[in-house]
Amino acid sequence: MDAISADNPELLAIQGRLQASDSEVRRVALLDLADLEGEDHLPLIIASLKDPAAAVRAEAARALEAFESDASIDGLIALLDDSDPAAREAAAQSLYELKQRESARRILPHLTHPSAFVRTTLFRALRELRVAESFAPALAALADADAAVRREAVTVLGYLKQPQALPALTSLAVADPEPEVRRAAMGAVGFASDESILSALLDGLTDPAWQVREEAATTAGKLRLENAQDQLIAALQDTYWQVRLRAARALGCLRLSRAVPPLIDALSHSMSNLRKEAALALGEIGVPEALPALEQIRDDRDPEVRKSARLAIAQIHAAGQSVQILRKEGRQ
Repeated sequence: MDAISADNPELLAIQGRLQASDSEVRRVALLDLADLEGEDHLPLIIASLKDPAAAVRAEAARALEAFESDASIDGLIALLDDSDPAAREAAAQSLYELKQRESARRILPHLTHPSAFVRTTLFRALRELRVAESFAPALAALADADAAVRREAVTVLGYLKQPQALPALTSLAVADPEPEVRRAAMGAVGFASDESILSALLDGLTDPAWQVREEAATTAGKLRLENAQDQLIAALQDTYWQVRLRAARALGCLRLSRAVPPLIDALSHSMSNLRKEAALALGEIGVPEALPALEQIRDDRDPEVRKSARLAIAQIHAAGQSVQILRKEGRQ
């Protein structure tokens, strides 16, 4: 018994239960231990990573997600090689929840782990850490047999924004057999600085999976790809309103006057989110021809649509005033 537990009756009681012969008692004791504040009890949790019962080891791994320490990371990394799948998966999940840069380089050697769940979760952990060393393993993982692993590897590359990843990402965006991977790749190429990914995005706008079409429209708008305007205008007639919404938003970013008629048509759609986005897009484009249609939805039943219509009307009037000022200044 150490001095800390002797001065803490609650901790002392839990420590005794951690020695119980019943593994369920030990597991529940860990739950109670995790509820205590402070790090005095961290050594007890780390010691439980070596408990003979897999359920207890897994519970200890879950408890460690709240402790940002080297000892926690080392214990979780070691548990990735546990003989029990649940314990390995709990360790991977806690490493993801910790989101500690200190763990990134220790995670790298385990990115080829035999468990697809562990590989997926570890790539997810690396995503927001943006560690340059994760580039090579993420690029290699684009060929992983598991779709979830490929998807998370794609997101790592998207966060790293390295141009040399673009050829592989654009290929995956078009050719991967799984929609979830194609969708992730369509989003990941959004850091491109030129139109090298245009062909892939155009293919994406006609992809069989609506989620891929939606992401392609989002990325086309983000990159303001004028050469995608025909496909984006066509996407306003997509059978899925989610795709229409993203296409409307993209067309607003492009400020295409030829998109005004189909956007006006979208103002009468039954889905309020689409009416709102169409109104905002018309405001961005800023042509007076849209004013009569926008006036008609000033009193839309949805408050967000009303707000967007009034904002769009104000934008168009402001744009007209700016043009008049510029013309006046030009005559002087």
